Amino acid sequence: MKELKFKNGDKMPAIGLGTWQSEPEKVKNAVKHAIKNGYRHIDCAAVYGNEKEVGEAFAELFNEGVVKREDLFITSKLWNNAHKKEDVLPALQNTLKDLQLDYLDLYLVHWPVAFKPGIKSFPKNDDDYASLDEIPLEETWEGMINAKQKGLTKHIGVSNFSPKKLEGLMKATSEIPEMNQVELHPYLQQNNLIEFCSKNEILLTAYSPLGRASIKPQINNEEKEALLDNKVINHIAKKHGASPAQVAIKWAETRGTAVIPKSTNEERIVQNIQSTGINLDEDDFKQIAKLDLHHRFVDGSFFITKGNPYDDIYDEA
Repeated sequence: MKELKFKNGDKMPAIGLGTWQSEPEKVKNAVKHAIKNGYRHIDCAAVYGNEKEVGEAFAELFNEGVVKREDLFITSKLWNNAHKKEDVLPALQNTLKDLQLDYLDLYLVHWPVAFKPGIKSFPKNDDDYASLDEIPLEETWEGMINAKQKGLTKHIGVSNFSPKKLEGLMKATSEIPEMNQVELHPYLQQNNLIEFCSKNEILLTAYSPLGRASIKPQINNEEKEALLDNKVINHIAKKHGASPAQVAIKWAETRGTAVIPKSTNEERIVQNIQSTGINLDEDDFKQIAKLDLHHRFVDGSFFITKGNPYDDIYDEA
């Protein structure tokens, strides 16, 4: 498997197990099955509501001698209700407690969106939000740098950040993000963002790499094929004796990004990591390049209320 290398030489396996939307009662078995079948990269987040169960999986695997802590690369994310500088460390410490770990390998600012402290999950109205003038991203990032300096995480980064927001952090702080985790798949290829991050030595992780699997995107009121039903993807899959999901994962890995497909299905978990054995050719990439619809399945609309300032999270208006 390919690995991504941080500036200090640390390495991150390119393929990881995502845990977003994995039910707590299923995620523990999924993590244990994944690690027993070769995964060494697990992606988590406080807001997923399943870090305690993921932590139980880690503890059992360590106790059973299946894997050592230092063999794993574990990521988690700071939720939007802990963006004040003084709230970052307590949030991280709570995640470490739930995951039953002493440190993370990577901690990310989950969204460039701030809630007022105390908002548990998602705001119910405008008053629950804090603007980026009230809690600037630079303040949150200072808290992240502090967490790294204290040894609670080896690396720090962001998620869902545009080049504009990345530039703002780069200009205002002493340490640039080491990672940007964003939605990336053949329907949302984000070539400009990849070029920007490569130029500035910021690594990228692709989430939703299967394009939300069976969901059909609506483009200009026209329904398109779900990504895994796409004729081009399926033709390439048949050509290589692979599944459509394996083609999408291998495409992401070959582009130089990490990729974190989510699954709690034991067979698919194994199939996803087996995508490392596929070799896409130049024509495959040319055909996939034509599929870009610039379509976001995670469009940030769940943050939009009538009067809050987060109607253009990705700076594309």
